[in-house]
Amino acid sequence: MKLIIAIVQDQDAPSLIEELMDKDFRVTKLASTGGFLKAGNTTLLSGVEDDKVDEVLKIIEDNCKTRDITTSLLTVTMPGDTYMPYPLEVRVGGATVFIVEVEKYMRV
Repeated sequence: MKLIIAIVQDQDAPSLIEELMDKDFRVTKLASTGGFLKAGNTTLLSGVEDDKVDEVLKIIEDNCKTRDITTSLLTVTMPGDTYMPYPLEVRVGGATVFIVEVEKYMRV
């Protein structure tokens, strides 16, 4: 058995969770925040039998697409200077996935 940890954009999470549940995969949703853009993410945990890992990865890939956005980073040059917004094109989305071997699994 494997534990799949998938970190996805908030806007991709509802369709991903729905499809996983429609295909009888259990999933736990955790709210998380990304470090780079400080944007909301969703971390999903799912325990999966070894032979179902590829199916779950395909569902994640189908539901989590990358997209380009324009955001602004605030920059400061010297103490006392004002903050200047700096527009920046950034690619977001997709998923970061970790697959971890499960030593023991129990439902109580």
